[in-house]
This record gives sequence, C-alpha cells and structure tokens, in this order.
Amino acid sequence: MKVEILDTTLRDGEQTSGVSFTDSEKLTLAQQLLEELKVDRLEVASARVSDGEFKGAQKILNWAKDNGYLHQVEILGFVDGTISVDWIKNSGGQVINLLCKGSKKHCEGQLKKTVEQHLADIEGTIKYAEKQGLTINVYLEDWSNGMKTSPEYVFTMVEGLLKMPVSRIMLPDTLGVLNHIETSKYCGEMTSRFPNAHFDFHAHNDYDLSVANVYSALEAGISGIHTTLNGLGERAGNVPLSSVIGIVKDHLNGDLNVDETKLYKVCKIVESFSGVRIPANKPLIGEFVFTQTSGIHADGDSKDNLYHNDLNPARFGRTYTYALGKMSGKANIKKNLDELGIELTKEETKIVTQKIIELGDKKESITKEDLPYIINDVLRSQKLVDRVKIKNYSLSVAQGLRSMATLSIEIDGKTYEKTASGDGQYDAFMNSLHLIYKDLGESLPRLVDYEVHIPPGGETDALVITTIRWENGKSFKTRGLDPDQTVAAIKATIKMLNVIRN
Repeated sequence: MKVEILDTTLRDGEQTSGVSFTDSEKLTLAQQLLEELKVDRLEVASARVSDGEFKGAQKILNWAKDNGYLHQVEILGFVDGTISVDWIKNSGGQVINLLCKGSKKHCEGQLKKTVEQHLADIEGTIKYAEKQGLTINVYLEDWSNGMKTSPEYVFTMVEGLLKMPVSRIMLPDTLGVLNHIETSKYCGEMTSRFPNAHFDFHAHNDYDLSVANVYSALEAGISGIHTTLNGLGERAGNVPLSSVIGIVKDHLNGDLNVDETKLYKVCKIVESFSGVRIPANKPLIGEFVFTQTSGIHADGDSKDNLYHNDLNPARFGRTYTYALGKMSGKANIKKNLDELGIELTKEETKIVTQKIIELGDKKESITKEDLPYIINDVLRSQKLVDRVKIKNYSLSVAQGLRSMATLSIEIDGKTYEKTASGDGQYDAFMNSLHLIYKDLGESLPRLVDYEVHIPPGGETDALVITTIRWENGKSFKTRGLDPDQTVAAIKATIKMLNVIRN
C-alpha cells in the first residue's frame, strides 16, 4: 500500500486559534515539508482571504517554481466563477482544491440550490480553471454528514464530478463526527462504488478519533491522507502527520515518501513558529514519549530491550532516556550514570537510588544533570566537586539604557572578573561569562530553549523554576530555583558550567 500525503499545516493548520505564520515562516515551513520531510503535496493558502495570504502564497510558489515543486503546491478555491481561479493563477499557482458541498443540508441550507444547480456552477468554475491550465481537485465539504444523512446526494455529486477533469476527490470529516466503524463503512462505499477514482481522506480530531479514522479509511482503500504537523487545525485540530507515519508503516505495512528521520526537527520548528507547545506525551514527537520511568522497564531494557517496541526513537532522530524519580530503580540510575561516565559501587548506587526516590516523593524534578550533585551531597565523596563557583555579581537595569552585569567567578580556584552589557540582565550576565571563557580559550554550550514556571496562584514573591536546554554536541537541561527569575536562570547556568567541567 502506497499512501500519498497532503500536508495542510499552512492552510488548515493556520486556522488554529491564535496561530498566524509570517511570509518568511510559511516559506521556511514549505521548504522543510517538501525538501526535508518530502511530503507529496502541500496546501498553503485559501484564495481571496487577504493581500497577506496572496503574498505568502506567491512567495512559496515562486520558490516552488524555481525548485521543481510547483505541481505539489495547492491552494483552496471556491465555486465563484472566475474569482478564485484568477487569484490562484495570479499568485503563480497550478493546482486548485475546489471547495464544494458534500451534504444535501449544506447545499440546500447554505447555497439554497439543488444538487443539479450546484454541479452546474462547479462545472463552470472547473471549465474556466482547465482553460487556465490548472490541475483540479475537489473537496466535498461536510462529506461525513452527507454520508450519514444524504448518501444519494453524495453519490450524485461524485458521479457528476467524475464526468469533469477532476484529479482527486477529497472526503473531509469536516466536523470530526465520525468513528472508525463509520469511516470504514462510508469510505468503503466510496471506493467500491467508484473504483477508478482517487480519494483523499481529511480527518478532524473533535472526538480524538482522527488517527483511528485514518486507519479505517486506508483499510477501505483510500489513496491519500491529509495531515498537519503537531495536529494543528481548527477546534481540536487535524490528524497529526507523526501519528499517520506510525500507523501506516507499523500497523498497515504501507509505504510513504516521507523521511521520518526529519520529523522531530520540523515539528519543533512548527512549535516555535506557531507558539503552540507540543504536549509532552504526544506520540512520536512529545518530550516524554521515549522516556522510561519505571525501574523494571529500565532493567528489562538493559537485559534484552524487553520494553522497546517498533517505535525506535532512532527512526525519528531521537534517543531513549530513563527518568529519575520515585519510580526509579537501580537500572534507571545506572543508565543515567553510564551516560555521564560516572561509576559507583553497588552500595553507593543503592544509597543514591534511595535519595532519588525520596526526592521524587516530594514531587521534586530530577534530571540526569542533577545526579552529580545528588551523588556529591549524599556520598560526601570527591567524585565530583563544584569546580565553578560564583563569588559575586552585580546586575543593573535602567529605562532607555542597556542592562549591565559585573561578574566575579571562581574556576578551579582561580578568580576571573568581567563587565558587559546586554539586552536584559541575564543577557548581560551571559555576555560577561562569555568574555571570561573567551580569555580561557573555551567555548560555552549554546542555549536552545528557556522555560520559566511559576506555581499556580503564586504571588509576586513566588518561587520561579527556570529550565534551560543547552546544546554541546548533545542536548541537556539544567534547572535553577529562586524567587528572582534572573537569579534562577543564573543558578541553572552555574549548574551547566559544572556539568561541562566534570
């Protein structure tokens, strides 16, 4: 089974509440989707929406033309005579996805027309699009409700469309009302009644059934699936590309052109551009989905990968991690210690494990990078010492002026001092630090993510947890805790300096 993917992150995905991509972001995502992920088709805009939508589409289409992707870029159009076709043609587009009515209720209630009248209007728009050299696909809006309440209307529509130059007929579950049994039944009716037609399925996730519905649609013989990255989309969103990859390859033994090794990277770019965080437990792309928490799981993995499945993180450019907390066992600890290159005796490991369980019971966050400090604190050993310590620092901020920081720091017993300015107090602090390490001929890890958390209901003096992710050949996180956000960030930074020094 070969499955064709149309990704509509840049059209339907942008209908997510609060999401609006800039022209440059749209072009970057189009390039990532086509060149890196290698999706088959891309829906990038809706005709007639705005001048900004036109310019954004034009930017993508100009790039696509220069790089051989023009026929893979599609734009939603409407049954409006020549208007949508001209909009798409003038933007440089070659493919129109024509939005038609897929249920009798929509046709009669919204258009006030019969199916015959609607087909006549569609034919007029399609004839004009064909004259302009466009490839034509057709959406049957509200098709799922059409199959529930007016199947004969749907069949009449498809029979009429197949007499026209239509490449694909696209079947949306516009309101996300289907379950997997209904999807199987309705898609099966379409593919058996019209065996020579190319059908796409467009799933929405209102009942959290979009992935199951895609599974049933493919089993019923549907050829193409519409997805978005990270499940963006109106209301509860669309089916995520990540989940479709999993079910197609691992459950249906199907084939995709998508390069799954690039999935995580591109999804993180979308997270950044959209401002919508990927849930930590989101299959394939969430932060925690390749993390084992239970000690017995870590033990089984150590012996024969007993708790691994076909979703190997290496497929998606990721790795397994083993969480530290109240569920930890000695196997969890050992795997994290191995990554840090630290060796402990069996007795020492037992003591450290008990301390981690104790901290976990208090719901304290524990990371791999915390381990050296826990070891040092619990064992009172010399295995790891604080080789980098802050002696003093002074931070200043004034309206209209750049922030200043003077930093005095001790590294392996020797004191260094620098002053620098920056865009904010923490930036000034980091600039001072970079100056010190530059004099030492050393470079610091790159800061790639910065999160601040305050407990719900916290007052102005509430504790702040600052989590910083660093990149230094491999990614790692450090955390700082303080009532002052900048001080919490500085504490996280000092943790980082000791991690890389030991």
